[in-house]
Amino acid sequence: MLNNIKHKFMILDFTDIINKTKHEKHIEFLIENLEDVVFDGDNIIFEGPVKVNGTASIVDDIISLNVNVKANLKLTCSRCLETYMHLVDIDMHEKFTNNRSIEDEEIIPLDGGKIDITEIVVDSILSALPIKKLCSENCKGLCQHCGTNLNRSTCDCNKDDIDIRMLKLKDLFGN
Repeated sequence: MLNNIKHKFMILDFTDIINKTKHEKHIEFLIENLEDVVFDGDNIIFEGPVKVNGTASIVDDIISLNVNVKANLKLTCSRCLETYMHLVDIDMHEKFTNNRSIEDEEIIPLDGGKIDITEIVVDSILSALPIKKLCSENCKGLCQHCGTNLNRSTCDCNKDDIDIRMLKLKDLFGN
């Protein structure tokens, strides 16, 4: 159960782990009031807080953060352009160090043992989004002629949309 720790930004303090007073620590918090994000031309709206729950541990000078991230997002369907709710439930694994001599692209350097992981969490959520955002697998989309949402109603538009380059083939086969 979350301790109702609510933040707009989340600064994690790893100094107790770095100083070896603890070898592992429980991480549990909410990030609230995140602003909308434009990602790949789509507006991503955070509906409610982002829940983060897991552990941080240290081996040598490398801190491993292993957390579960849950967020409700409002997305726009790629086919019908309606908004819908999408639950993100992902596991996030990141590594940090305070040791400047460690040069590894996958290990994030710390500044004094603290880091704001809000951007890291948001980036993980965005990377977990589907490439094609659909309100349902059976979404019929919009009519390409009149723009009617085909999930809600039908239209009388001519559905024979033939590529002009294939017109001769239609005449050949009589369809």
